[in-house]
Amino acid sequence: MNEKQRLESQQIATKNPSDKKSEKDYSKFFESVYVAPSLKDAKKRGKEEVKYHKDFSISQEFHGLGQGKKFYIRTYGCQMNEHDTEVMAGIFLELGYEPTDGVEDADVILLNTCAIRENAENKVFGELGHLKHLKSEKPDLLIGVCGCMSQEESVVNKILKTYQQVDMIFGTHNIHRLPNILNEAYMSKEMVVEVWSKEGDVIENLPKVRKGNIKAWVNIMYGCDKFCTYCIVPYTRGKERSRRPEDIIQEVRHLAAQGYKEITLLGQNVNAYGKDFEDRKYGLGDLMDEIRKIDIPRIRFTTSHPRDFDDHLIEVLGKGGNLLDHIHLPVQSGSSEILKIMARKYSREQYLELVRKIKEAMPNASLTTDIIVGFPNETEEQFEETLSLYREVEFDSAYTFIYSPREGTPAAKMKDNVPMEVKKERLQRLNAIVNEISAKKLKEYEGKIVNVLVEGESKKNPEVLSGYTEKSKLVNFRAPKSAIGQIVSVKITEAKTWTLNGEMVEQPVEVK
Repeated sequence: MNEKQRLESQQIATKNPSDKKSEKDYSKFFESVYVAPSLKDAKKRGKEEVKYHKDFSISQEFHGLGQGKKFYIRTYGCQMNEHDTEVMAGIFLELGYEPTDGVEDADVILLNTCAIRENAENKVFGELGHLKHLKSEKPDLLIGVCGCMSQEESVVNKILKTYQQVDMIFGTHNIHRLPNILNEAYMSKEMVVEVWSKEGDVIENLPKVRKGNIKAWVNIMYGCDKFCTYCIVPYTRGKERSRRPEDIIQEVRHLAAQGYKEITLLGQNVNAYGKDFEDRKYGLGDLMDEIRKIDIPRIRFTTSHPRDFDDHLIEVLGKGGNLLDHIHLPVQSGSSEILKIMARKYSREQYLELVRKIKEAMPNASLTTDIIVGFPNETEEQFEETLSLYREVEFDSAYTFIYSPREGTPAAKMKDNVPMEVKKERLQRLNAIVNEISAKKLKEYEGKIVNVLVEGESKKNPEVLSGYTEKSKLVNFRAPKSAIGQIVSVKITEAKTWTLNGEMVEQPVEVK
């Protein structure tokens, strides 16, 4: 939904003015502003023109809105949500708010939510319950729910019905309207709901408050067009919209000038970047080929879809340098039959061929993945295919999940016919292999010298520093605090279950 569409929907919502009592009937509001996730409607998308706005600024009327007030944002879910939080924090600061580390002294609390799994949603509802007493103690406190959960009609209806302590609900497409939403929440006696079911335009020059000054996220595209049958993301994040390469490159150069050591290019389906351009043929491989010439030691990207991982991208990654050869490549299942039901649009054989190409171009590449067990109709034989694929590829690690249906997805209409005890047993067997191969891979590091980007003190011991290798292995070692923010050489002395211990050594660090 662009600005014109938003204004039209507002006109529809207000063309029948009524008294205060009927204004509390939110159903009429939803008819004009909010549309439930729908595969049929979502697949029709793409006709609306996506516009690029490079002149974001906060209206003069909102300046000083947060003077003397503090904000707190709790983030759930993926790196995209983390990045959205950085943008919202930047907007809060420009409005005059100050950040706080806890909810107790906050004047505005935002829960930036995730809709990927039921457990994530339950955490948010639990947190809203905890915040109820705080709201009763501080009536002027504003509580908001934003992010992917806000794009689900059932979630919003549940909040409207059960969680009266919430003051505002907004979605993933209108973060840039946070000043307007806050202002309306202060002025209104009712809950402020602004959820756009159609994705917004691409807004550049949004303010950001980045976490630290060592690693940075750079969003290169929004949305996803893949419609995997189990996934709610195409509905909550909208269609694929790529930022213009010149804007991305300018942002990366700015981060390089500020001294950042590592950049991660972000997208819901990052290697579909550029497929929506109508005026040029330009993909992720082209973008990476330009960015690798910028003076930043490490460049990563996430998350990939195997279907869009093309030969040109592999060729560019094979050039090495600051382009790291750690690739997260979700497979989800090792069975071609299950992959078909998931609508992943590749087979087991095609995935293994892609892995072969990657390893041919980058012999030392490390691969990580995502796997779902217990998908509807998954047989024991099909699950065994997942185990055999894992052993064949020898992933460095994996995020493993038990399937749970997400309302609004095609898979939610399938019969969830794998018993929970079977799902749990399969997850245990898969995790046993994941742990076994991970331990073997980490053991190979003992005695080797690796380059570690030092991020700070270890969470368990302030006398110990920690950081990550090029292949995203966590290393703990003793070194002076001056090493924080630097890439240093560490000799690995011990491999633990998930981490490495080592000691810093004096030797020149060569960027891969």
